[in-house]
Parts: sequence; C-alpha cells; structure tokens
Amino acid sequence: MTKLSLCMIVKDEELSLPKCLESVRDVVDEMIVMDTGSTDKTREIATQFGAKVPSFQWNGNFSDARNASLESVSYTHLTL
Repeated sequence: MTKLSLCMIVKDEELSLPKCLESVRDVVDEMIVMDTGSTDKTREIATQFGAKVPSFQWNGNFSDARNASLESVSYTHLTL
C-alpha cells in the first residue's frame, strides 16, 4: 500500500498552520513540519496535530531544509 507524507518547511506560521494541517490530516499518513527557527507557537500547533516537528538551523537554502525534512519521513520512497 502506498503511503503519503506531507513535508513542510515553516517559520512563525501559527496563524496559517492550523487551517493548513486541518485540510490535509485525513489525507496524509504522516506530517513532517520542519521548523526553521519559529519564535511563536508554530511547533506546539504542529505537535497538537500529530506532526513530527524536527528543527533545522536556517542557512538560507531551501534545498537543504527540504532534504532535512525528507530524512524525517518514515516510509520508503519510490522514485519514478
């Protein structure tokens, strides 16, 4: 069976995050919310929705943050 993981890169998204996660939580098998240094309640909100919330020290490179988030995915990847 195919599994679907949501990977997001976020910082200080407490206002937008609840609606976003609510809209996908019944569709995805897991949620990864890669936090890049939030100072608001982003991490707590993501955790309340059952997301894994690893941290990434922002270095100005979205590729590095994306790759770090993919390392947190529980399911094996299939590349076509």
